[in-house]
Amino acid sequence: MVVQNGLRLRMTQAERRLWRAFHSGTQVQLGDNPVGIGRTAGENAPADGATWGPERTIRAQVIVALLLGAREPGVGAVPAVRLRGARITGRLELRGGNVDYELALSGCYLDEAPDFGGTVTRTMRFTDCHMPGFSGGGMRVAGHLSLSGAHVTGTVRLARATFENGLWMGGTKIDGGVYTGALTVDAGYYLENAEIIGGLRLVGARLNGGLFMNGATLSNPGADALTADSMVVEDVMQAGKGFTALGCVRLRGARVNGNLSIRGVLRSPDTPYALHASHMEAREVYLRYTEPVEGVVSLAHSRIGTLNDDPASWPEKLRLNGLVYETLRGGGVDRRVEWVGRDPYGFLPQPYEQLAAWYLRDGNDTLARRTLLAKQRARRRTFGAGGRLWGRLLDITVGYGYRPWLAALWFGLLLVVGTVVYGLVPPRALKPAESPAFESFAYTFDLLLPFPTFGQRELFDPAGWTQGLAYALIASGWILATALIAGATRVLRPS
Repeated sequence: MVVQNGLRLRMTQAERRLWRAFHSGTQVQLGDNPVGIGRTAGENAPADGATWGPERTIRAQVIVALLLGAREPGVGAVPAVRLRGARITGRLELRGGNVDYELALSGCYLDEAPDFGGTVTRTMRFTDCHMPGFSGGGMRVAGHLSLSGAHVTGTVRLARATFENGLWMGGTKIDGGVYTGALTVDAGYYLENAEIIGGLRLVGARLNGGLFMNGATLSNPGADALTADSMVVEDVMQAGKGFTALGCVRLRGARVNGNLSIRGVLRSPDTPYALHASHMEAREVYLRYTEPVEGVVSLAHSRIGTLNDDPASWPEKLRLNGLVYETLRGGGVDRRVEWVGRDPYGFLPQPYEQLAAWYLRDGNDTLARRTLLAKQRARRRTFGAGGRLWGRLLDITVGYGYRPWLAALWFGLLLVVGTVVYGLVPPRALKPAESPAFESFAYTFDLLLPFPTFGQRELFDPAGWTQGLAYALIASGWILATALIAGATRVLRPS
């Protein structure tokens, strides 16, 4: 009682108002209609709180004393500290404490960064407040923490913290980054229209109610704007309607058991990746970039249920090696073939094979063959001169086995040429008395087949320039037969 009475005797008028209002949870407003961080600056703006006088000043130790039970709660009421428009001097420190009452500060100016490390508490609100930082590593909140509309000029630290009913940072401006590794939020994490300078760190976080970053700006040029390796989101992850990332967005090894949507600006030319989402798992991924991506996008070795993207927004460099998806939405086969060929490391077969497998599952055998043909053409560019020549020959004659009808066209064309030429300039018979009547069609057919069928080739001998034509037809026949065999072997080989 002495400590309590002693504290009350030293309290200012503003502090006595807060002390009396605590037992009923009534809000205490200091100053005339204080405004939030987004309003015009002036004597009531939290950013100018350092100029507020004693009539609007509350010592942090008074608030701490109330939250830790310095005053008995009222009967038939829910005690709480609710304060608006105050300057709070000293450090609001409850490290390791157990708090049974709600703390709600609105439009306040805090001289020092609050410290709630290891605290077990109820809902805490710092809406539209101005403060130099926030420390809450390991805190457990049986409710939610709100920094909505606040301006934090330093760093927010929430590593290993747990929030049962959400973490709210809508419209918050943070100048020193957010560090929330191994964070657990049982409800949603809301960052709509927030501005975070210095990056947002969510490594190993578990967000059971989703992550919402629509309209948010994450800025950390030359480094990670969002670091969310191994993060687990049990609901949706939304980064759209004006989302901007100036720096790398890292989702390496993350798991999203709902829809992952990124619709905005990714700009990170000074880092290896603009979006590094390798080894990620997601039920559905929706990608729409409102501006050309500056940097490399990687989905390598990820597993996605449905991938829905816009071909017009694909970046110049795109890593897809090892990506597995069940369904594709957006883009025709020509655009998709271009899509899988954008790897900055050059030709890799797996993206082509995965795309072909998707077309087969979708019942589009023709599109699957076109994709595999494109794979062989891309592979050809990696060969030496001899390999490129043989590959081009396979492509022209049988389309690497995926267009065998080309061989029939070549065979028919050569058959027509030979039939016409030898009909006009027939070869001489080797044994005139024993030779049957000459047939230019049968003779040309025999020249084109590796093994004669009609017996004409052995009985007649062309002369002059037609002999060269005969050699060319024989060679062409062998080339077509070899190409057909090579192509059939390639097509029938198990994938």
